[in-house]
Amino acid sequence: MMPTPLDPVAALALDIPLEAVATEQVLDGDPRAGAVVLGEFDGREYGVWEMTPGAMSDVENAELIVVVAGAATVEFLDDERIVRLVPGSVMTLPVGARTIWTVTQTVRKVWVAD
Repeated sequence: MMPTPLDPVAALALDIPLEAVATEQVLDGDPRAGAVVLGEFDGREYGVWEMTPGAMSDVENAELIVVVAGAATVEFLDDERIVRLVPGSVMTLPVGARTIWTVTQTVRKVWVAD
C-alpha cells in the first residue's frame, strides 16, 4: 500500500522483498536486491532500494539518492571515479552511467528518479 502524501515512511523498517541479482550483472558474491516504490513527487518516482553484500554492474537511471544504512562503493566506469557510500551520503546518479556497486554491508537507500 502506497502512503498518502502526508504519511511518513520509516525507510529502515520497510519490508523490501529481495531477489537474486541477474546473473549477467553479478561480479562477486551472491548479491540480492529489491525496491519498493512509494509514490510520485512532482512527476518523479521515489522509493527505497536495498542490496546485500556482493558486487554487481549496472546502468543508472537519473536519481537522487540518500543512503540510510550500510556501506558500499560505486565505481563510475566512464570516468574511473570511485565513491564511498555510508549512512548520510547524498549524491546524484547520472542517467546512463555505467557503474559497479560493491556492497560490504547491506545498503539501503532512498531514491527519487525521473
